[in-house]
Amino acid sequence: MFFRHEYKFFHTGLSIFASMHKQITSNQNPKIKFLNQLKEKSRIRRKENCFFVEGRRETSLSIAGGYQIKQIYYCSSIISYEEVLVILGNAVNTIDLFEITIEIYQKLSHRSTTEGIIAIIQSKETLLKNLNLKTKNPLILVAESPEKPGNIGAILRTADAAKADAVLIANPKTDIYNPNIIRSSVGCVFTNNIATGSTSDIISFLTSKGINIYGAALQSSENYYTQDYTKPTAIVVGTEDKGLTDEWLNNTTKNIKIPMSGVIDSMNVSVAAGILIFEAKRQRDFVV
Repeated sequence: MFFRHEYKFFHTGLSIFASMHKQITSNQNPKIKFLNQLKEKSRIRRKENCFFVEGRRETSLSIAGGYQIKQIYYCSSIISYEEVLVILGNAVNTIDLFEITIEIYQKLSHRSTTEGIIAIIQSKETLLKNLNLKTKNPLILVAESPEKPGNIGAILRTADAAKADAVLIANPKTDIYNPNIIRSSVGCVFTNNIATGSTSDIISFLTSKGINIYGAALQSSENYYTQDYTKPTAIVVGTEDKGLTDEWLNNTTKNIKIPMSGVIDSMNVSVAAGILIFEAKRQRDFVV
């Protein structure tokens, strides 16, 4: 149920805004039920074209990334109304604010270290045809059929750290706005230039742009540090159990491998992506 409507006035820049702010005290409230559905079900996220975000940094990064926040739910026992306004900045004009109890927040939250704020955010399309590369010499990280949200999140963090020009996900197995991906990426879903598509479409896209394709593989491959990544480059990683499909292996400029001295012949896909993308960054930084 809702109770108490408050109008609070606050100052941002040179303007004064008034924001209607409501309180929710029941887990049976339809909005809280909807939040739970949005958090748990990709079908609902696709249907409603929005997604669930938890955390101060993630919310801030979504705003910086040009995403539209539709609603904010905050727990005043953890974060103050004034702190929420600071996070939202000028975006507060278009956002509905709801104060929720600590009991509701704890049921919605996944984190052991609570931050007190949850956002519903409008999804952006990640169609390959809409991808805008802002440089003629891009460095792109491609992941084929990644499944584990933790790995996808780690790949996005790595791409952000290396300042890759784009992250392409071929044949995605989960939607990019899965809360577990957002959480494990610590908001780098919002800082990366992301597009999704089929393996065939991504290969065609890279080829049409004259981008060299380096596929991480054991078959017919050369050590990764022997290659030149200073030209337009896409580094492609596959799944840990199956690696890259033949379609990639047959269409690469060169297949590359990370030499390993231990017993196993594979490593975590996000670790491999980090090694490869940072070698490319090292070479480019040296050239500059």
